[in-house]
Amino acid sequence: MSDPLDERDRAGDPLAVVAREAGAYLESLRERLVHDGTKDALLDDLDGPLPVTGDGAVAAVQELVRIGTGAATHSSGPRFFHFVVGGSTPAAIAGDWTASLLDQVAGMWPASPLATRAETVVLRWLKELFGLPESFGGVLTPSATLAHVAGLACARYWWADKYGVDVTSRGLAGLPVMPVFSSGLVHVSTRKALQILGCGRDTLRTFARDDAGRVDLDAMDAALARVGGRAVIVANLGEVNTGDSDPIADLADLAERHGAWLHVDGAFGLFAALSPRTAHLARGVERADSVTADGHKWLNVPYESGFSFVRDQAWLSRAFGAWGAAYLPDADGERVNYNMLGPESSRRARALPIWATLRAYGRDGYREMVERHLDVAAHLGELVEAAPDLELLAPVQLCIACFRFRPDGVPEERLDALNARLGEALLADGRVYAGTSTYRGMTVFRPAPVNWRTTKADVERLVDVVRELGAAVAD
Repeated sequence: MSDPLDERDRAGDPLAVVAREAGAYLESLRERLVHDGTKDALLDDLDGPLPVTGDGAVAAVQELVRIGTGAATHSSGPRFFHFVVGGSTPAAIAGDWTASLLDQVAGMWPASPLATRAETVVLRWLKELFGLPESFGGVLTPSATLAHVAGLACARYWWADKYGVDVTSRGLAGLPVMPVFSSGLVHVSTRKALQILGCGRDTLRTFARDDAGRVDLDAMDAALARVGGRAVIVANLGEVNTGDSDPIADLADLAERHGAWLHVDGAFGLFAALSPRTAHLARGVERADSVTADGHKWLNVPYESGFSFVRDQAWLSRAFGAWGAAYLPDADGERVNYNMLGPESSRRARALPIWATLRAYGRDGYREMVERHLDVAAHLGELVEAAPDLELLAPVQLCIACFRFRPDGVPEERLDALNARLGEALLADGRVYAGTSTYRGMTVFRPAPVNWRTTKADVERLVDVVRELGAAVAD
């Protein structure tokens, strides 16, 4: 086979291969190992010289499905607790297949009114879901990091404008360092966004009152006064080790008092707004100048999905638009050109899986899922506290339980090495997946149950496996 044109009358056949295998694979996720190291040998089957004459679409896709279903890390299953990774709901998977099927050019209205209108609709639905004002502008991005880039690019434009500089056209040359203040809960993705924007990864200053990173409001207040309010405050809603959050409303008060820009990192914590039990954590987000979150975390849509909301959409246009290319059309009402409101030019129609899942399950369905995960995480915390060889290191506030293995007789100075070995053993074992992190100087586990399939039985299994392997590595 040498030319895809030869297969134009059978173009749907490769899709049928995937559809035929999808049901059995998805059903198997309930009992599969999250990762089976014995199947890593299949990865070699991906390799080899570039074919001169191809195998044809059906044969190639059959081989890809065979290798993938065997060698993949099955992060769509219910026991992948590493990082903060959701699965993909059935509707979201189908919506993503539809996005690939239609292959829309999603950046400009003339190229795809469908993709543009879908993005406009889902941004409105997401604002309703999170309780953000309808007047906020927004754009879909590939990730929370790129959502930070969008929001902080607006902040950078706002800040440079105070010096009379159009940073979009002139850049940062000649300007002082843009002050960016946060608590110790700040995530590395914020620093990466500042790095991409040319502001400097390490220019961000943290103000923490304890070794958990909680914000020192008085120290930040004084720092804002010293720079005359020309600064960006980054508030963190949901920290990755414990789920802890900054007091958003208090930081909004600081921003308002000093005239600073407030950016909220709500990568997964923004979903706290969905439940009356946790909505207080998100109080004040509606007062922010920019807000970011991930879709491939608690929204349970496929990678890659993020969203950025900005109080005044004009800032997005100033930060990313005005290219000066005559062939690119201007926006007109709902005929938005989203490639002029964010960091991407070529964009896939990532609104379609979001539209499908929100249409399928609605506000109530997502509230129920979030509250189930809150219950699952709380149950995990209770199991840890009840186990004599486990130690809960922080209150369970959202979807993360932070703990370590601490058997009797092991001195404090050996616990970090012991937990690191246990982390390696846990990932190699594959029955459950939860890696280690560092919290308050300690090596810890911080499993995050945010997959729509996950139930209390899955975290019970996690605790059983951790204790079993812990006993083995401690000998």
